[in-house]
This record gives sequence, structure tokens and C-alpha cells, in this order.
Amino acid sequence: MDGIADLAARVARHLPHEGMTPTAIARLSLFRADAPTVPLPAVYDASLCLIAQGAKRVSLAERSLVYDAAHYLLVSVDLPLVGHVIEASADAPYLCCKIDIDQAALAELILAEGQKAPRAELPALATYRSEPELIDAACRLIALLDRPQSIPALAPLIEREILYRLLTGPHGPALRHMAVADSHLSQVSRAIATIRRGFQQQLRIGDIAAAAGMSASSLHEHFKAVTRMTPLEYQKQLRLQEARRLMLAEGVGAGTAGFAVGYDSPSQFSREYARLYGAPPRRDIERLTRATDLVGAV
Repeated sequence: MDGIADLAARVARHLPHEGMTPTAIARLSLFRADAPTVPLPAVYDASLCLIAQGAKRVSLAERSLVYDAAHYLLVSVDLPLVGHVIEASADAPYLCCKIDIDQAALAELILAEGQKAPRAELPALATYRSEPELIDAACRLIALLDRPQSIPALAPLIEREILYRLLTGPHGPALRHMAVADSHLSQVSRAIATIRRGFQQQLRIGDIAAAAGMSASSLHEHFKAVTRMTPLEYQKQLRLQEARRLMLAEGVGAGTAGFAVGYDSPSQFSREYARLYGAPPRRDIERLTRATDLVGAV
């Protein structure tokens, strides 16, 4: 069995039904879809996404990328993306594993490597051709799910190997930017973490800039360069995504969901929701419920 077929078999065996699931390995999640899905906005953590079968499209503002079993997606900072499976069927389901990046292990590897981060800023979202060594390491990581007693000792070693493969590949420079404290990518990442922790509250640009170690003007410039949106637009998308999740997964009403994520005005909430999702809250949730049973990013 070749590497990608082995990866597909392992994902399918541990996830026989549609959906997304975390695993006993803290930073590993598995995903399956038996048919193409509707576009769903979600925040993707800094992570590696390896498709074993099928294909998916992700979009960040006007930029769109397609990845499949021959190409991996690497997200260098937490980004609000719109993703949908474009190639899947009951006979050949979409199968994917997502490995969140261990920032501490990454920094340790970079220090041991001794290379400096390049001066030029690099894309925070990119696809590259998958290498056999990377696929093999992912297979061995998933294989640990059959030997849970080995996970504490071996999973960190395999994850470290995966990070090493990425560092020595074409996306290595962007990963080095992640671990350098004064790089713009790292500063924007700190700003994003601050916004995500308090997205329901009023956004104070000065506080976000201070947390990132930047001036307000520099934060605005580099935040938009990385995420394709301003900090305020980023916060708004986080609010609307969480409101959508509350209505879809927990069955709360639009007014309650809007208030829970920080909106004081129901009309403003409905207006901004419709602008992002193409329909008012109630109609959108009815449409989503009919279209798919999958909740979240697959």
C-alpha cells in the first residue's frame, strides 16, 4: 500500500462516519465527508492539513486555494477561512487529518537549527506538494491511536519529525517567522490570540497593539496584510461565526445568539449576519440544516 492510500485507510478506519472528531492525540483531528459540502466559515488554527482522499477549497477574502491528496495546506496563524469540500462521494469520501502546530516544539527546533528567519514576509496560508516522508510520518502518528499507551512517549517525537519536515521544505521560512518574537507574523499572531480571547467585548485597538508589541498603525497595516481584513473585521467575523454555531449546534434564537457574542442591536446583528452569510439568521440556519449535517470545518 502506498503512503497516501495507507493514510486514507487509517483515517477511514478511525472515522467510519461523516463528521469531524478530535482524537486521543491532543493536536490531531480527523475529518470525513461523504459528499461535497456547502461553504462554511470557520477559524482555522495554525496547523497542517493533509488530505488523504478528495479535495477542498478554502478562501481568505478574495484569495482561494484548492488542496487535495497531492498537496498539503499549512496555516501559519489563526485565520478565518471559508472552506468547503469539493470532491467527495459515498464510495470515495473526503478524508483529512489536521495537525495543530506545537509552537514550543517549533521554537525549540528552530533554535537547534540555528537559521535566521528571512527578512521578507511570507504568506500565512499556502499549499505545497506533499512529500512521501511527511505522509509517512502522519500515518505513523495516526497509527498510535491503536496503541494509546504509546501516545505520551511517541506522539511528541512524531510531531517533532513532522515539524522538521515542514521546516526543511518550501514552507520553512514562514514557520521560522512564526517563532521569531519580533517578526510581523508573530506579532499579528499575538494580536489574533488577544482578539479571540475577548471577541465578545468592545475592541480597543490600543490594547491589541500593545499585546502585539506594535504601534496601532503598524498593527493595522500588517494585520490586514496577513489576514486580508482589519482587526475590527476579524472580530466581527469571529462574532458572527460563534453566533452561527450557537444557533446551528445549540438551537438558540437569533436574538439570544447576537447578544451572547456582543451585539446590542438585533437589527445590526441581522444586517451584518446577512452580509457575511447571504441570508438573515433564521433563513440561513434553515438552509444549512437542510443542506448538511456537518457542523464546523471539515
